Amino acid sequence: MTVRGIHAILYAFFDEDERLDRAAMRRQVELCLDAGVAGIAALGLATEVAKLSFDERRTLMQWVSEDVGGRAPLGFTILGQSVEEQVALVRAAEAAKADWIILQPPAVGSYGADEYIAFFSRIMAQTDLPVAIQNAPQYLGRGLDAGDIARLMERHPNMTLIKAEDSAVGIERLIARTEGRIDVFNGRGGLELIDNLRAGCAGFLLAPDLVDRAVEVMRLHDAGDPAADARYAEIVPAIVFVMQSLETLICYGKRLFAARAGLTVHDRGPALRPTEFGLSLVARHAEALGPFAGTISR
Repeated sequence: MTVRGIHAILYAFFDEDERLDRAAMRRQVELCLDAGVAGIAALGLATEVAKLSFDERRTLMQWVSEDVGGRAPLGFTILGQSVEEQVALVRAAEAAKADWIILQPPAVGSYGADEYIAFFSRIMAQTDLPVAIQNAPQYLGRGLDAGDIARLMERHPNMTLIKAEDSAVGIERLIARTEGRIDVFNGRGGLELIDNLRAGCAGFLLAPDLVDRAVEVMRLHDAGDPAADARYAEIVPAIVFVMQSLETLICYGKRLFAARAGLTVHDRGPALRPTEFGLSLVARHAEALGPFAGTISR
C-alpha cells in the first residue's frame, strides 16, 4: 500500500489526569482529514507510543479507526519488545481495519542486521497487510542498510515501503541502492521536503503541527507550480524550531498544533516541560502560520 502524499502521524493527547483524551484525539483526526492528508497513522514516536500500555495502544487503534471511518488509508506503528508482542499488536491493527502497518525494531539491546532481519521476517510472515519498516537509527539507535532492506523485500512481497528519517541526500542514495523497487516515505518534520520529493520520495509521515501547510506545498510541487518553494520557505522556521529533538517535537510541536487547532496540551510524565520563552516561540509561530486548516469551518 502506497498512497503518494502527506500522511499525518497523530500526537497523543492526554487530559489533566494524564489519561488519553477521547475528544481531543477525535478532533485531531477530523482536522487532519479536513486538511486533505493522504492518510492517517498513529502509535509512532510522535504518539509517545512507549508511554502507552498495551491496552492503551489497542484503544487508540479502535478510536482512530472509528474516527477515520474508511475516509483515508489507515496505518499503525507496531512497537513491541518481542515477536509475540508485536504479532499481538498486528492482530489488533487488523481488527481495527488497518490498511498497512509500520514495524519498529524492539527498543532492547543492539544487535547485528541478521538479528533484526530475522525478527522482522517472523512478524511479516504472520500478516497479509502491507508492511513498512521504520528505519530511523537517528531516533531508534538501530537500523538496516539498503542491502538488508533488499533481503527482506525478497523474502516478503508484502514489504512495500520504508519509513525513513534521513536527509534528502540519504533518501536519494537509499532509492538508488534499492533500484526504486520500494517506496520511501520520509519524516523529520518535513525538513528538506521539496528536495526529498526531487530525490524521489513517495510521501511523508508528519506530525500534525504543520501538516496542513505540507499538504499545500506538496500539491503545488506535484502540479509544477513554482510557488511551492516560496510556500515551503514560510514554514521552515517552525519546522526547525520543533525538530531539535524528539522531546522538543512532543513538547513544542504538539503545543504548536494545539495553538493552531484550539486544543489544550497536558503532558504525561516523564516529559520535557515547556519554558515561558519556549511558549512565547510557540505563540509567535502559531500567529505566523494562522489557524490550522479546517478550524474555521468547524
